[in-house]
Amino acid sequence: MNNLIKYLTCIFIFLLTARCGNHGVSAEPAVYNNQVSMKDDSRQLYFDNSKGLVPDCADPYILFHNDTYYLYGTGGANRGIRVYQSDNLAEWSKAVGATGGFALDSSNVWGNKGFWAPEVYFLDGKFVMFYTVESRIAIAESDSPLGPFIQKEKKPLHPATPEIDPHLFIDEDGRKYLFFVRFTGGNEIWAAEMKDDLSGIKEETLVKCFGVTEDWEKTKSEPVARVAEGPFMLKHNGMYYLFYSANHYQSKDYAVGYALSKSPLGPFQKHKGNPVLVGDGKNIFGTGHHSFFKAASGQMYIVYHSHKSGESVQPRTTCLDRCGFESDGKDKSDKFVVYGPTTTPQIVK
Repeated sequence: MNNLIKYLTCIFIFLLTARCGNHGVSAEPAVYNNQVSMKDDSRQLYFDNSKGLVPDCADPYILFHNDTYYLYGTGGANRGIRVYQSDNLAEWSKAVGATGGFALDSSNVWGNKGFWAPEVYFLDGKFVMFYTVESRIAIAESDSPLGPFIQKEKKPLHPATPEIDPHLFIDEDGRKYLFFVRFTGGNEIWAAEMKDDLSGIKEETLVKCFGVTEDWEKTKSEPVARVAEGPFMLKHNGMYYLFYSANHYQSKDYAVGYALSKSPLGPFQKHKGNPVLVGDGKNIFGTGHHSFFKAASGQMYIVYHSHKSGESVQPRTTCLDRCGFESDGKDKSDKFVVYGPTTTPQIVK
């Protein structure tokens, strides 16, 4: 009887702890690559598409504004860009964009299909969305993170040049840089300084950052492709960290790495420890096309998508992991570490 009472007591304590965990997620430590992490806020947040929380939200981007998180991503690509919102990173609304759930609707902008990879910034009192449409880059504005995002002049950035996956980086001196992908020798990452009013790039500053060069970037599983895409820049201790995804997005080998430079436009040297985010080969596959943000706590997160399962790519799942810079005392620059992906993802209910 005493053993039964102890057992029931343990079960009660476990359930109570799970109920009271941060952001509604179990307070039990998450398992990362078969090692238990006891650091604060260490759980990966896993969005269950089958529950309708975040349906088909790939290439994800999270904007934190006025104590609310806004999630944008690829989904409904033949109409526009949806947006979801949350106040705790665990429980997400249905699509709440101003136009039938869409923050950006094709009726307000140039292009009719292939709306991908949005990023939204709050600049000078306006919300500015950079996105891909019909394999072109476009920019739209709104007074609200929910939209409607509108182009006053309906046109892409470079009408005659196919390019995708735009990312805006603003340096400490206020200079703006645009990173994006062009189809030169496969998908390759390019960059240029932007005009301050975002009306275009300074063409004389245009440079190719890099393409596929490393073994891990060369797809080993079908479909085969030469792909370096989804750029995102972070600056840390005076160094520029340009993150990217490599391999075809439908490949189980899709993963994230980064390259380093002392200048925002390079030259870049790829990190020898790449990739820094890759599936575990058992439960999570095809991890990539990421972005970064800081939560209300100050903790940095990487948000990315993964395959639905080892057998199916779609609908891709949106995932979050803690991440940050660590120093081992050996390298001149700090290493960037992703605490994940968890090998036992927890589904938010």
